[in-house]
Amino acid sequence: MAEEKNETTPGGRSKEEIALEMMKFIAQTTNYGKGGTNTGFSKQVTRTAEEHADALIELYEKCRKVLA
Repeated sequence: MAEEKNETTPGGRSKEEIALEMMKFIAQTTNYGKGGTNTGFSKQVTRTAEEHADALIELYEKCRKVLA
């Protein structure tokens, strides 16, 4: 695997740290990866722990791309 540069921002934080913070914020405020909300008219979707983890990893990768 190629080694990636750990570039820092003017505030001294790495882009990976910022992407992780973005991912946490989005996941907490939107319940990202936990499945749909139940309105009473649809079947509630439940996800396994692995599916939830995959969704969070995908979100982290999207956050990293935004900062690239």
